[in-house]
This record gives sequence, structure tokens and C-alpha cells, in this order.
Amino acid sequence: METTISIDAEFLQYWAQLTPNEKTSLLSVAKNYVQLKEEAGPISIEQYNKEIDEAVARVEAGEFFTMEEVKKMSEEW
Repeated sequence: METTISIDAEFLQYWAQLTPNEKTSLLSVAKNYVQLKEEAGPISIEQYNKEIDEAVARVEAGEFFTMEEVKKMSEEW
């Protein structure tokens, strides 16, 4: 509980330094995060394993980017 209080206090210190536009932006991010988290809910072990199997299959099929490719793409952002 004490940790939560100190995190909340620290957050409020930073929050006070933000402009109204920055606050609006961060509030939007927080709302979206909570909404996605609530919508996703817990998944079954079967679903988890299925997603892992699908990811492995994509990698084996060559459907991925190398670190070098990602770095090059990020330079264009």
C-alpha cells in the first residue's frame, strides 16, 4: 500500500508540470490502456498455446523483420 501511495504522489508531481494538452493526451492513453485490458481479459492456456504456435509458424515461414531491418525502418519514421 505504501508503494502505491508513493507512486501516486510521484505521478501527481509530474502531472502538475504538464500542459492541458499533454494531460489530455496522457489521459487518452490511460483510458485506452484500461479499455484494452478490460476487453482482452484472461485467455485460456489453449488460446495461449495457439498464439505461440501461430507465431512460431510465421517465423518459420520467414514472416519477420531482422533487427537491422527494424533499425532502417525506424530511421524513416
